[in-house]
Amino acid sequence: MRKKMKMGLGFKITCGYLIVILCLLLSFTILKNQVASLQKDRNYIIHHDIQVHDLTNQIEKYLLDMETGQRGFIITGESSYLEPYNSAKAKWENDYNRLYNLSSDNPNQQEKLKEMKVTIEHWIQTAGEPTVLLKKENKTRELQEFFKVDPGHQDMNKMRKQLNTFLTTEKQLTQKKATQLDNQNRTIALAIYGLFLLVTLISIGLAMFISKSIVSTIKEVTRTIKSIASSKGDVKGRIVVNTNDEIKELGQATNELLDSVEKREWIQTNLADTVTTYQGISSIDILAERFLFTIANVTQSSLGTFYIRHENDKDIQFTRQAAFADSANHEVGRKSFILGQGLIGQCALEKRVCVINDIPANYRLITSGLGEVAPHSILIAPILFQDEVIAVMELASLTTFTDLQQDLITQVLETFGLTINSVMTRMEIAELLKESQAMTEELQAQSEELQTQSEELQMQSEELRTINEQLEERTRDAEEKAKELERAKRDLEIKAEELTLSSGYKSEFLANMSHELRTPLNSILILSEMLAENLAKTLSDDEEEYARIIHSSGKDLLALINDILDLSKVEAGKLDVLLGEMNLSELPTQLERNFTHIANQKEIEFRVIKASDVPDLFHTDEKRLQQIVKNLLSNAFKFTENGSVTVHIKRVKEKQVTEMMRRIDIDCWLEISVADTGIGIPKEKHGLIFEAFQQGDGATVRKYGGTGLGLSICHEFTKLLGGWITVSSKVGKGSTFTLYLPSLLNGLVDYEKLNVAYEEVAASTMIEVEVEVEDEADSQLEKSVLNEQHGDNVFQGKRVLIVDDDQRNIFALKAALAKQGMTIITAENGIECLEIMQANEQIDLILMDIMMPQMDGYEAMQKLRKDLHVTDLPIIALTAKAMKKDREKCLDAGASDYISKPLDLNQLFSVMRVWLV
Repeated sequence: MRKKMKMGLGFKITCGYLIVILCLLLSFTILKNQVASLQKDRNYIIHHDIQVHDLTNQIEKYLLDMETGQRGFIITGESSYLEPYNSAKAKWENDYNRLYNLSSDNPNQQEKLKEMKVTIEHWIQTAGEPTVLLKKENKTRELQEFFKVDPGHQDMNKMRKQLNTFLTTEKQLTQKKATQLDNQNRTIALAIYGLFLLVTLISIGLAMFISKSIVSTIKEVTRTIKSIASSKGDVKGRIVVNTNDEIKELGQATNELLDSVEKREWIQTNLADTVTTYQGISSIDILAERFLFTIANVTQSSLGTFYIRHENDKDIQFTRQAAFADSANHEVGRKSFILGQGLIGQCALEKRVCVINDIPANYRLITSGLGEVAPHSILIAPILFQDEVIAVMELASLTTFTDLQQDLITQVLETFGLTINSVMTRMEIAELLKESQAMTEELQAQSEELQTQSEELQMQSEELRTINEQLEERTRDAEEKAKELERAKRDLEIKAEELTLSSGYKSEFLANMSHELRTPLNSILILSEMLAENLAKTLSDDEEEYARIIHSSGKDLLALINDILDLSKVEAGKLDVLLGEMNLSELPTQLERNFTHIANQKEIEFRVIKASDVPDLFHTDEKRLQQIVKNLLSNAFKFTENGSVTVHIKRVKEKQVTEMMRRIDIDCWLEISVADTGIGIPKEKHGLIFEAFQQGDGATVRKYGGTGLGLSICHEFTKLLGGWITVSSKVGKGSTFTLYLPSLLNGLVDYEKLNVAYEEVAASTMIEVEVEVEDEADSQLEKSVLNEQHGDNVFQGKRVLIVDDDQRNIFALKAALAKQGMTIITAENGIECLEIMQANEQIDLILMDIMMPQMDGYEAMQKLRKDLHVTDLPIIALTAKAMKKDREKCLDAGASDYISKPLDLNQLFSVMRVWLV
């Protein structure tokens, strides 16, 4: 709304006199001016209309010049045609502006001129300038396309029509004005007299109006002030002044004073009422509830909560003490918070009142009997005592908290902190008084007991003297025994150190044995596999069979080495168990894939039966479980000449789960049984077969072979996984080995020591599992390698540097890689490797042995990467002494990948292909 202009009393009176004088002057001058005005109007019509017509014709001429010049330039391309176009373009707007100004007395004509200007500018922008520019750029094709549509033609027709309409209207207006002047001459005399009379009446009326408005306003102000003065403290009345003068300013100042008095009175009244409500309260619970109820009603809040400070040894916590409009399950506000936690904790930390408006729609709803509604405003106020926050209050309202309400809360909280502190102090004093009274009563009772006990102690003191003498004698005996125990303890510690040293020697021996056996075994396996393939067709069938037997025997020897290492790690307690989720739905397929060909060779029926209640996911060490089952199946096929081998996988029924089994795992127990129709095991040998290097009898060893480690490893692995193995067998009927395992969701059961790393035990099998693939994948990889030997070969022409101090390994690798079309360069130690690389040999890949004289593989790889800056060349580390951390050590030294000996050619080629491609 537009602000009313201020008109003071002096201004009103002066204006009244001026209007009267002006009216008189107007009456005397109108007669003189009317005659001159008639002549002037006639002259104006004559000159004005002629000028309008001339300017209209001139604009029409400019339009014609622009159209003619544009078309002439487009047709001929002569720039001389643009002179009238450019001249008209520059001048038409000036004449238009003059014409527009001349038509200022006729808005309709000006609107027509605006439409005309829009049309002209549209023609220039869409038809004039674009076509001239296209012609200048010799874009004939675009010009032809433009004139097919020719929007400028419509604009020209429109402009001509608009000019004709404008001229016609101007002629009609001229004729109309002339007629009006004639009529005006006849009526001007009567109009002068009427005007004089009207001006006189207006002057008189205005004078009366001004005087009345001043008097009535003063009366209204006086009446309102008297009414307020006689109302005995009721200051709700207000002065209403409609005029905008000094009297209104007086009324507004009086109203502001009354507003201030009313607000102060409201604050003081509610402050006194609020303070009165919690006077004489001695319980902090009642105090919090009553205060929150009162302040919520005064501020028209719909939801509220009140927190009291509690201190402990760790931190300061504020706990909910009371709530306003709480629900049945006490969900208003969080139960507690600490300083700085959330917005309420931040306000308490900063010791400031926080008001938040425009709450999001997903904030906690205020409930009523009819439904729920979101709050509109939130107020958080900390309550201080001696500059420390001792309580925090939070209110939520459906309306915005006003400044008056916030002022009231601020003033109430200034003294409420003292009240809270007083109540809590009184409660603590009362509690201490109760405790003091209770302690006094206890002390009295204890005093009586002490008196009785004192008498008893006097009687017992004599007995103690006697006992003390006996104890002194026994003490001397105990000291002698303690000295003997100390000597025995020292002897045990010496024995323990000797056992530890012996265990270290054993672990080192096994690691060295693994290295010494694997190094020649690596050459045997590689060369025998190459001879068995007989790609050059130079060997007879018998020689090929000899090579396959050598390769098979080498693999058996490797398996024996791995079994011995596994058993030694179990005995030393250094075997890691890698728990994870195992997919049991894939286990039958894996077993059938691995053992079906053996069953077909021996013409034995092989079945794997999985119950429907077996879960798909089972928590255990998948590698160890598969090793256990494969060992059991290998024994079953080994000792079964005819009949069948059956694997049953099922879940242990709930009624079969014992209390001891429940303590280990309550989720799931798995039962896997391997049954065969083989030779069977005598009952007296059932306990013996699970010991290392033991079989049923000597005849079994001679007939079927084996080392007797398989069942021992299965037994130890099963213990590690929290389960056990049972055997049921009859000689000549067959055997059934049943494996019971828990799902280890919560980790190992009473085997914490298994989590200790086994740096001192050979870890070749642990490392090989990282690159191990399923037999089916190995078969596919072998096929792909054979295909590459006859087709596209990524190894063809690649230069490979073999760094190894064992000539047998160099010979075997060199022969295998040469068949793939690779060029081989050899070095016997790290120093020769560095010399070859410094000679700028073009090497595509390095096979680096680790254990070498003079400079080992670790140092050689570090110097290659750091000193020679060979960063992109792939280096594959090869070693037979495979400790657990050797892989990480090799990668840290600069190796790109890691393979343990003895090497699998398919695995070697697969890794090389990854890095070469």
